[in-house]
Amino acid sequence: MPSALTGADINEFLLRECSRVSAGSAKGRVAELRAVLRFLYLQGITELSLGSAVPPVGGWRLATLPPPSVSPTDVQLLLDSFDRGTLLGARNFAISLLVARLGLRSIEVARLELCDVDWRAGELVVRGKARRRDRMPLPAEVGEALVAYLSCGRQPANATHVFLTCRAPRGPIRAELVGDVIERACKRAGLPKFGPHRLRHALAGEMLKHGAGLIAIGQVLRHQDLATTALYAKVDFDSLRQVAQPWPGTVR
Repeated sequence: MPSALTGADINEFLLRECSRVSAGSAKGRVAELRAVLRFLYLQGITELSLGSAVPPVGGWRLATLPPPSVSPTDVQLLLDSFDRGTLLGARNFAISLLVARLGLRSIEVARLELCDVDWRAGELVVRGKARRRDRMPLPAEVGEALVAYLSCGRQPANATHVFLTCRAPRGPIRAELVGDVIERACKRAGLPKFGPHRLRHALAGEMLKHGAGLIAIGQVLRHQDLATTALYAKVDFDSLRQVAQPWPGTVR
């Protein structure tokens, strides 16, 4: 009965429920439970205001570890799974290469226009968040993939966007297609399913292993806040072991 509820009952319920959900979901359940308990008190159903007995949920920005990184071998397996002899395969290979080698977001791939590619300078203009535009070097491998796709008979040939749908009605791809392309490639390559963001993580991890600093990684991934890039420092366990302090009373 609600009238018999105690603070111990509330805590026991929360421990059981929150152990099987994420921190974000736990915060939502705590807020909902507080509202219910306050309602019960105001209606006179419970004698105590048990809403104050609901503890807050700890959850700090960037407190969690990033997902396991995709190895360079698996990235190459994914890229090798495309049939580049077809228009569809050439398009999807170029899309995946932009994500894997330059760390482009799905929306940035979808927004890419022909005028954003400076072939003479070997640069690419990336249309990012908040109308931000960044110039990035265009690796030869990525440039060759774009040329191969553009030479495959993409229609309409005069379209301003680089990546177009292969079925009618023809037009620019949507950002969601990038995730579909990566996930289908994972299935063909026999890899666990992951999305474009994991390829960005993989690129950052490889840069870190090869000695790149967080500022350089943040510039490549176009982070506006260095604190976001600092997340990748937590995956370099070998370096972290060198700076970790021993626990009092133990021998390192």
